[in-house]
Amino acid sequence: QVQLVESGGGLVQAGESLRLSCAASRSALTFAIMGWFRQAPGKQRELVATLGFLGSTNYGDSVKGRFTISRGNAKNTVNLQMNSLKPEDTAVYYCNANIGGRDFWGQGTQVTVSL
Repeated sequence: QVQLVESGGGLVQAGESLRLSCAASRSALTFAIMGWFRQAPGKQRELVATLGFLGSTNYGDSVKGRFTISRGNAKNTVNLQMNSLKPEDTAVYYCNANIGGRDFWGQGTQVTVSL
């Protein structure tokens, strides 16, 4: 079992930045595909970014060029740097770890971007 804990959400104004962090309970992240997803009210959960265990990245079209996913300096952490935030980025952001085809999810952290 893997437990994921997100942190770093909050309320910011449009154009500002936030960094989300995800800490995992064990070192299995070495072999995991890590990702961030988000869900806005009334909408389906959507991909934000993924990071493969060999370092490959993938981003949702709406965040390309603004968001960056990376492994953190602390062991078993993954970060999401979000720049030039827009009101449409407002959502609950979830950390995901896919290990051998099995998905694990964090509890989510709220990001709110005001005009």
